[in-house]
Amino acid sequence: MTRACATPMLTEATSNTSYYRNTSMLSQLQAPANNRKALSGPALRSFFSIAEHWQLSIDEQMTLLGVTARSTFFKWKKDNEALLSKDTLERISYILGIYQALQLLLPNQSAADEWLRKANQAPLFGGHSALERMLSGNVADLYVVRHYLDAQRNGWA
Repeated sequence: MTRACATPMLTEATSNTSYYRNTSMLSQLQAPANNRKALSGPALRSFFSIAEHWQLSIDEQMTLLGVTARSTFFKWKKDNEALLSKDTLERISYILGIYQALQLLLPNQSAADEWLRKANQAPLFGGHSALERMLSGNVADLYVVRHYLDAQRNGWA
């Protein structure tokens, strides 16, 4: 497996088990607000842990979460027990999936974390980094990066 981050594809076959475990959060998003409340705290704690690993700026974190008010962001960061919207939970679910896929594809922690910021020649990224694509602000771009990594893991590309 090539570990260079500029490579267009990452390849390593792994099982689908982790993918299905991670998508369970998405299926729970359709649940009533009390289930979203139960998911919100763990989702925020996981997100902020990943953001620290990835060394994301506050603005990058806010964009990935889809939050525009700094006061809301800092409230979430201080008190992880907020009731998140379905959109925010969906965003975090994709970010968790991206993080998990990178850990499987690039077991070296620093290589996995650095991959996000490296230029990528795959047509999907057009020479830009995956993080740049993710920071467009659209949930769909988080999905696209997640799907790309899942494809690399499972040999679909």
